[in-house]
Amino acid sequence: MIDKGKTKNPNLAMFLSIIPGLGQLYNKQVIKGGFFLTIFLLEIVEILTFGIRAINDLITLGSTPMEDHSLFMLIEGAIQILAFILMFLLHAVSMADAKHTAQLINRGKKVPVTLKETLLGIYEKGFAYILIIPAYITMIFAIVFPVIVTLFIAFTNYDFRHIPPNKLLDWVGFKNFLNIVQLSTFKSAFTSVLSWTIIWTLLASTLQIVIGVLVAIVYNQPKVKFKRIFGVIFLLPWAIPGFVSIMSFSNFFNDSIGAMNMQVIPFLEQIFPFLNFGLISWKTDPTWTKVAVIMVQGWLGFPYIYILVSGILQSIPQDLYEAATVDGATALQKFWKITLPMILAVAAPTFISQYTFNFNNFSIIYLFNNGGPGSVGGGAGSTDILISWIYKLTTQNAPQFSIAAAVTLVISIIVISISLITFKKFNAFNMEED
Repeated sequence: MIDKGKTKNPNLAMFLSIIPGLGQLYNKQVIKGGFFLTIFLLEIVEILTFGIRAINDLITLGSTPMEDHSLFMLIEGAIQILAFILMFLLHAVSMADAKHTAQLINRGKKVPVTLKETLLGIYEKGFAYILIIPAYITMIFAIVFPVIVTLFIAFTNYDFRHIPPNKLLDWVGFKNFLNIVQLSTFKSAFTSVLSWTIIWTLLASTLQIVIGVLVAIVYNQPKVKFKRIFGVIFLLPWAIPGFVSIMSFSNFFNDSIGAMNMQVIPFLEQIFPFLNFGLISWKTDPTWTKVAVIMVQGWLGFPYIYILVSGILQSIPQDLYEAATVDGATALQKFWKITLPMILAVAAPTFISQYTFNFNNFSIIYLFNNGGPGSVGGGAGSTDILISWIYKLTTQNAPQFSIAAAVTLVISIIVISISLITFKKFNAFNMEED
């Protein structure tokens, strides 16, 4: 039987651990309680010496130009918010630990009390957590911190007229988001850029996936000869640095001296006399520029899909195809009923990631023609996508940092929402067997 004098109240232990360490001391865990109390005291010191000032500065963003730097205040406030989040997690861990330990005591289980027992318990049950905690903290400040800063900037008036420390920043609420959809300059630019971004993402990603799948299927046919040679050729777009390839294609599609107009099109017109393209304005006509960047991305992106699908095809049992042949299935029926479902079952997450990647594919848009030709307003070119427009908003002569931050949040919401929906639709991360 359990000695009633030694039983603990789990809820009381959890409540006491609102101040980390008190619940552990209630459970007679002096070492662990002292550790949590020490961290709690450090929290108090941090809040008194830095936290209160940081939060106050975040709220006001300063009062005296040239003395108060609003941007630094905003950044320090973001750091303090992250510190509060970590403090909250520490309190939650302390409360859960105190309640769990009290329950173990009530069940007659031995809990670590001495320093040796505590260290041994940490080594046996918490060593893995100790190893990953630094990684998680690094991720918080490398990923979450920039997101919080961007979120805050989106609600300020940070632009070329308000550059700290000469000018103070002010909180403007949802004004920047409203400007995107209400002000004629930004409204037309945002509508044009967003629509082209969606079209670009769908066409470019689908093209590279289709080419990659078709090439992999043809390459893996038993009757194909010289597979090693073709394998090397298909990998060339992936082996050459993308920067070099994009710049080369930029010259290749030059309107006046590019090989596309000077050599490729005349060659095609000689083979097919009914064709009459003439000189195409690949880099001065918005429509043809869009066609060019889509074709270039198809060429750059298909090798990865080809490699992935080739591995999947080699893992499909040949018995399935043999059984389908016996049943009289055609090659097209085999593809739709066997090959494609097997490919999607494995590669669906990767295919989805290609769409999310191209949604923010800055390199090809910027390097091919700097987002041009022409302009659609708001500093955006006719082939700019959202990410390249953001770059221009922050680097042009009259930077609009707050508008760029607002557009960044819109991009994040779109990408995250579509990714979650498509991942769920395709059961991309469902590893359970039916």
